Amino acid sequence: MYENDSRTVMTLDAGGTNFVFSAIRGCKQVVEPIRLDAVTDSVSRCLEVLSEGFNRVKAALDTEPVAISFAFPGPADYEAGIIGDLPNFPCFRGGVPIGPYLAEQFNLPVFINNDGNLFAYGEALAGILPEMNARLEASGSSVRYKNLIGLTLGTGFGAGVVIDNVLLKGDNGCGGDVWLMRNVHYPDKIAEESVSIRAVKRVYAEASGDVRNLTPKDIQEIADGIREGDRAAARKAFADMGVAIADALAHVLDIVDGLVVLGGGISKAYKYILPAVTESLKGWLQMDVVDLTTEDGMKAFLKDTAVAVTIPGSDRTVLYHSEKKTGIAVSHIGTSEAVSLGAYAYALMQIDNK
Repeated sequence: MYENDSRTVMTLDAGGTNFVFSAIRGCKQVVEPIRLDAVTDSVSRCLEVLSEGFNRVKAALDTEPVAISFAFPGPADYEAGIIGDLPNFPCFRGGVPIGPYLAEQFNLPVFINNDGNLFAYGEALAGILPEMNARLEASGSSVRYKNLIGLTLGTGFGAGVVIDNVLLKGDNGCGGDVWLMRNVHYPDKIAEESVSIRAVKRVYAEASGDVRNLTPKDIQEIADGIREGDRAAARKAFADMGVAIADALAHVLDIVDGLVVLGGGISKAYKYILPAVTESLKGWLQMDVVDLTTEDGMKAFLKDTAVAVTIPGSDRTVLYHSEKKTGIAVSHIGTSEAVSLGAYAYALMQIDNK
């Protein structure tokens, strides 16, 4: 959508360990990323690091930037640019207006959103959505998709929804929040308790009795058979997550009706997660949901099942799409890249709509 746009936006990937600063123009990174240690326990020092990072990016640019745009985890008042009580950033307790601060420092508009939203936005405008539509066109299919649900699987269960190129924000900035949905395994808990790093570790430990402090990557390697451990328990840990994802996703798909893309570190274990997702969704939706990471799933997705029906009293025909389907993919451009592209496009969209 902005591939040929000449405007530059400075971006930030704000993690609990590192702040990675960059700039994007025409959907491409135009400076070498600058990494600085994140500061989580002091507002003044954190703001100094933010200013330093963006000043260094600005000095490396050959044109003036038009905005600053980046992702921060919630809770936050994104419209006002205020970051609130984050577990891994205690210095923000009570709310800190980072957006207005940076706007004054750089005399630029500043846009902040959560990483789930910006991941979905990046994938919708420059990732999986245009890629799948291009593949449909190349295959001769008459079907095109306009809506996308992005899910990030990591420390928590992130999500974002894009409807016809518009990011769903909601009146309270809570649009697309899936993590708070019901948990099919534990009705008294939220979905995130079964869709997160802690969930994979807990289920594996409970099923195996293995008390080692393993990461999801370790558990995936056990599932793959390349690390010592209980292979069945490892696969169960990811399959249980897939069932929980499917239960939440069924409700979202009923409303949004679009493609689904997974991102985040745990999505690398997709071959153990997605079969449970697609199997659990069978019979719960008007549409079939296919796994786009498999050859059979992609073939079914690209197949045009529309038939020509004759208009009564005429010799003209129209296409009838009687079979409804969608697909679940894993990000091809990478989660971080999608978030950065989402931040870039979100800033330009906000500027253009003013």
